[in-house]
Amino acid sequence: MRSDYPALSCPCCGGLQHRGVSRRRFLAMAGESAAALALTPGLAWSAGADVPTIAFDSVPNPLRLPLDIYFGECSGVAVNSKGHVFVLSRGNSSGPAYGAAAAQLLEFGPDGRYLREIGRNLYAWSFAHTVKIDRYDNIWVTDKGSDMVIKFTPEGRVAMVFGRKQEAADENTGPLRHPNPPLPAVPGYFRQVTDVAWDADDNAYISDGYINSRVAKVDKHGNWLKSWGERGKGPGQFHTPHSIALDHRGQVYVADRSNRRIQVFDGEGNFLRQFTIDVPVPPNARPAIGYAPDEAALEEGTFAPGSPWAICISPGPNPVLYSADAYPGRIYKLTLDGKVLGVLGESGKELGQFGWIHEMACPHENVLYVAELLNWRVQKLLLHA
Repeated sequence: MRSDYPALSCPCCGGLQHRGVSRRRFLAMAGESAAALALTPGLAWSAGADVPTIAFDSVPNPLRLPLDIYFGECSGVAVNSKGHVFVLSRGNSSGPAYGAAAAQLLEFGPDGRYLREIGRNLYAWSFAHTVKIDRYDNIWVTDKGSDMVIKFTPEGRVAMVFGRKQEAADENTGPLRHPNPPLPAVPGYFRQVTDVAWDADDNAYISDGYINSRVAKVDKHGNWLKSWGERGKGPGQFHTPHSIALDHRGQVYVADRSNRRIQVFDGEGNFLRQFTIDVPVPPNARPAIGYAPDEAALEEGTFAPGSPWAICISPGPNPVLYSADAYPGRIYKLTLDGKVLGVLGESGKELGQFGWIHEMACPHENVLYVAELLNWRVQKLLLHA
């Protein structure tokens, strides 16, 4: 194994070391992981070469920007009931070269035509993370840099704010530290918040996040109800809950990214089950940038194959779960119990290839919008039924 590879600074993991690792060693570790899951009660797992590859098309130029507006790293994408597409991008960057504010929310029509920018010069804009649309077409944005969640009306006006940005006048204001274990979480405050989803009663579930490692629940009036979780590897513990989704039963799916698993809870935070995605890596797999993950990266989990960066659940009577990883850069189609139904894509820069999918929207079982960090774009994917 090579040990002289340089470090790669990663905007999502804060500087994880990427080095080469032998294919034999990775496959051995994947086998050990699957075997351990098979012997653990209450866990679903999947592995094997019989997982089908899903054919799909990537629509060329699905979103059309004006000449004077550009995407940065596309960290979020969502679709409302009218088919409008919302993209949260780390564009419109302003400030110093290091630590610049980078967040911009753009809306496009169903035909991909640019409509407007929402929240220009918003006080919460700092470092874009995700955007979601609730059933009333309200627009919710999580901002990792300001530690805030913003709810916009469909017209684009601020309706609610959650969390609080650090004060510019405070001498201690600056990047948050990452002590291990983290400092105790505080109700109503977030530390590098990541995502949001809702149940049938319009309660919001907020994944929080890179530091607090918990899920918060607030009601439709914005009242703080509860939170659950802490840093750890056990059931109900998290290490970077990065994406969140709810099914029609009100079960809460949390992409526990650095633990390389998806955990499922009821609406009160009671642990129900968890599963991992263990599909063999093709021998010709390439990372989107840098080197393939080494043993340390596989142990840390963020860049391990199958580690869930983004999840979404399709609507309708037969919902499915989609999950995306950074390496080898694939999207997985699963049942809600964690059985892998198929896989698509790979790392790369061409259409149909992916560079760190950070959020997905699945308005239909066979239609996906994927927001990519490294390729500064959103792809619209049409899966062959």
